Amino acid sequence: MHATIPDTRAILDRLIAFPTISRSGNRALVEYVRALVEPAGALVEPAGALVELTDDGDSANMWISVGPDDAPGLVLSGHSDVVPVAGQAWSRDPFALHGEDGRLYGRGTADMKGFLASAIRTVLIAARRPLKTPLHLAISFDEEIGCVGVRSLLPLLAARPVRPLLVWIGEPTGLALANGHKGKAAYRVTATGRAAHSALTPQGLNAIHLAADFVGALRAAQQDLIARTVPDPAYDVGYSTIHVGTIRGGEALNIVPATCTLDFEIRNLAADDPHAIEAVLREQAEAIVAPWRARFPEAAITIEQVNAYPGLDTRHPAALALARAVSGHNGAEIKLAFGTEGGLFAQALGVPAVICGPGSMDQGHKADEFVTEEQMARCDAMLLRLIDRLEAGLGSEFPMQD
Repeated sequence: MHATIPDTRAILDRLIAFPTISRSGNRALVEYVRALVEPAGALVEPAGALVELTDDGDSANMWISVGPDDAPGLVLSGHSDVVPVAGQAWSRDPFALHGEDGRLYGRGTADMKGFLASAIRTVLIAARRPLKTPLHLAISFDEEIGCVGVRSLLPLLAARPVRPLLVWIGEPTGLALANGHKGKAAYRVTATGRAAHSALTPQGLNAIHLAADFVGALRAAQQDLIARTVPDPAYDVGYSTIHVGTIRGGEALNIVPATCTLDFEIRNLAADDPHAIEAVLREQAEAIVAPWRARFPEAAITIEQVNAYPGLDTRHPAALALARAVSGHNGAEIKLAFGTEGGLFAQALGVPAVICGPGSMDQGHKADEFVTEEQMARCDAMLLRLIDRLEAGLGSEFPMQD
């Protein structure tokens, strides 16, 4: 006799209780999901559900499958990590699900354990159905710090003889259908000058001043992007952006600082090549320090890329038609200012990806994060419609070519 399938809220309650803050590990959550889906007949690969462990042995991706193993399937995908709660004024325990006035509160309810809970329940239901097209669930770790964890899963999937038909990323979109998002590249800049006593400032080269000049170059580059871009109305911010997030320099007020570091990012539209933007900024950095080199040979502004992920711009007709039918989305697809793992899946596997999930990113990363019960119910219904399509089979109506 089949065991009773837990409802989505019960699964979400368990997921929220795991404090899977990025870099802190998700092993307990992984083992909970494995213990839930394997008895239902889902295949978890490899044995023990662990694709790759981090150095501390406490983080892993999961790849779960139901249905035939020799046909291209559809992938539901989500990350298991959440952002920290430190410094946030929560009115309730962030790692205990709390329902009130039609809202479900807890860290990760919107971003994105709400979708994961619905997707896990969908796998349990699909395991009892005679699917013609298989269903996969990919659960990753450390997405919030630059889509880190999924990168160890993708080469394994790329090596498989059968590629998926579509990857469905469940990031919060209010259940609107998104077919694109910006790419992102993050950089660490180090400005090098020469230390001196502040009473003798001309004998030194102030690294903070060099860094400030470079910030000016970043702001000028941003204005140039705005001026030459026809805004894409599908985005909230319809042009590529450049943003300085941190700056650190100096030891004491009476010392001319020899070093200063800053971190900046580029979030680019598909039409803007981040490498071209980076090349211009490197030229600007050299132009800033070149006049100082005769007196200060050590003068430098170095730029190191520390993380990057590609944007997404899905135009695959069959993928979008399926996603529209399943999601019930009417009108034009939206595009997201924030990044997802969708661009990495599309790049690594050469398959289309869409983004659609419950909740709003306006609630994510904040104190008292929540997803509404109405959004969760709609997500459950959406994924049930997807199972119906997989039971009927997608192969003949879903050509892989654009």
